[in-house]
Amino acid sequence: MLPNSKISVALLGLYLAQAVPLYLVAAALPPILRANGVGLDVIGGLGVLLAPWVLKVLWAPWVDRFCHSPNVGRKAIVTGCLTVTLGGIVALSLFDPVKDAAIFFPILMAMSLSSATQDIASDGWAVEHLEPSDQPGGNALQGSAVALGVVIGGSGTLVLYDLLGWTQTLWVMAGLTMVLVLPFLNLPEEAGQRTLPAERGKPSLLRFLSVEGAWAMLAFALIIRLPEGLVKALEQPFLVDQGFTLAEVGAISGGSAAAVGLFGAFVAAWLIRLWGLLPFLIFLICGRTLVFAAFYVAATSGTTQWMLVVLSVFDTFLRYIEIVGLFTAFMRFASLKQAATDFTLLTSATLLMYMIGGIVAGQLAEAIGYGPVFLSAALLSGIAGWIALILLPARIRSTQLTTATETS
Repeated sequence: MLPNSKISVALLGLYLAQAVPLYLVAAALPPILRANGVGLDVIGGLGVLLAPWVLKVLWAPWVDRFCHSPNVGRKAIVTGCLTVTLGGIVALSLFDPVKDAAIFFPILMAMSLSSATQDIASDGWAVEHLEPSDQPGGNALQGSAVALGVVIGGSGTLVLYDLLGWTQTLWVMAGLTMVLVLPFLNLPEEAGQRTLPAERGKPSLLRFLSVEGAWAMLAFALIIRLPEGLVKALEQPFLVDQGFTLAEVGAISGGSAAAVGLFGAFVAAWLIRLWGLLPFLIFLICGRTLVFAAFYVAATSGTTQWMLVVLSVFDTFLRYIEIVGLFTAFMRFASLKQAATDFTLLTSATLLMYMIGGIVAGQLAEAIGYGPVFLSAALLSGIAGWIALILLPARIRSTQLTTATETS
């Protein structure tokens, strides 16, 4: 189910080295700043740091082109970007998170740009090193890295901050990130690499769109996750309004991300191999529609806190198995001629719509309440999911493991 051991260890280390700094900033920094008296307006402004992760598709073709250059590969891009990220962490450690908060933003933006670019190269490496039969297992490792990144980079940073303080904590996280990426850096570029086309041409977004089924695949990516943003953005505030303390909400979210996320990623890989991708996606859409409907019932009719915990945990489980399913579909479609460009375009499309759903959710909930938003998410999940499955190109829905190696 998993790729060979060297590829598996390198892949896990590669995405962990990306996830730890990411969640240090996204999950640990906001509460640290708040605990030190930084205003919510400043903390909320950190949301703009996500912009490179949505816009990275614009420079993904350039990353592909640079990686195609003589004596340059994915590892060179990853190494350069990670150097910038680690340099940013070390730079942050030299400043006070309160007194020097204004200095933080340009450093954090540089880190976000480097991490987003690193992700392009990492995804390209994954596509080029995972055979179709290994893609579900490889994506399970990637999902596991995300779950562990939340724990290590997020929760781990907060724990160390209380024990060691700001400077030493960041040094520890920088050192740990360097250790995690070593298996990837020590693996030769060609080791386990699939046979790449002799002539790969000039990567571009237009080239992706010229491939048969590309517009349908892009539409699939755009609508498949839209309903989730409506629920995810409101889930934690809803739990607070139902009487949970902030500590309990944090434990539910963090604990489920770690335990259920790790478990769910490998369950997804197993189910895809057992059923095939299309039945798996049908299961996913039905499951999330039921969960969203259950949130509607909880918001309008009430329920016990234990049932809300179960709902939240199962919602997390579905999101993690979805990562494996969607990334497997995207890898099947991505051409080896421009692996990073194709994969990045599709993942950026899902993230964009997920973010839009989250923004709309807050506005709607303020106007009409939780219940109608959850009901809308449930209805949209079923309708959009059904449309998305119809749009999914036949060769991706097929139970046979095919790729777009020679297309585009």
